[in-house]
Amino acid sequence: MEGVTDIMFRQVVAHAGRPDLFFTEFTNVSSYASEKGRENALERLEIAPTDSPIIAQIWGKNPEHFSKTCTALEKLGFSGVDLNFGCPDKHVNKAGGGAAMIKTPELAVECFRNATKSTDLPVSVKTRLGWSQPEEYQEWLPILLAEHPAALTIHLRTKKEMSKVPAHYELIPEIIKLRNEISPETKLIINGDIKDRAHALELHAKYPEVDGFMIGRGVFANPYCFTNHTPTRDELMELLKMHLDLYEKYTADHYVSYETLKHFFKIYINNFPGAKELRTKLMETHSVKEARDIIGV
Repeated sequence: MEGVTDIMFRQVVAHAGRPDLFFTEFTNVSSYASEKGRENALERLEIAPTDSPIIAQIWGKNPEHFSKTCTALEKLGFSGVDLNFGCPDKHVNKAGGGAAMIKTPELAVECFRNATKSTDLPVSVKTRLGWSQPEEYQEWLPILLAEHPAALTIHLRTKKEMSKVPAHYELIPEIIKLRNEISPETKLIINGDIKDRAHALELHAKYPEVDGFMIGRGVFANPYCFTNHTPTRDELMELLKMHLDLYEKYTADHYVSYETLKHFFKIYINNFPGAKELRTKLMETHSVKEARDIIGV
């Protein structure tokens, strides 16, 4: 997730209980392809020892830039490449990337083919059901499956729906059928409203032909969501302290806004007596030192 699954937070989650696969924040292939943007792109693609196996998630609309980026990713230690054809962000869509690819299927296919021919890593795709109507999946998903991606992750909403309606789990059987008919070797991953490991196992029992389940926003409610553990206040505070330590470590070399760091406070300061008051105080801070003074470390 943009602004969330960076190298610092991935280490925090790994400490709490890591998923089978991590995915990076998405990186713009045009940034990597340009001399000016490459340094920033490489910072976003930095890997920690606890990350592996990890998939590099990329986006854009220039097929040649997909080629150039995928060639580089193979040398950076990633286990695979994921093309983001599903992000609903208006700025990404205005640039022709993310979910906007749903409206330009021929370009999407060209970008995918350029990616696969430029790397020996498995190439997967993450997308949505459609741009505005859920039934668009009937035309859109077969186009992607015909390219035989290593995996296809489907957020069970449209771009227009964002996350404002419940995920369309009722469509999973039809999506499984399409996968089995067109590209049975493609791993099928479902995303949308999956809260934690227990919820994923519940869905797997109902839909055993689904190969995996992706948790996104569920991590905001519980950073231990990839385990069956309910954290205590002390455990959440330990994770916050770890995140502060990592922030100081990585900002020694890379600039990361303290305001960005503050977005994570709600993940740790939540669901215990006095959390709201403590979180309010932390949100008024302007430095790690001020935050440490408040939480006493």
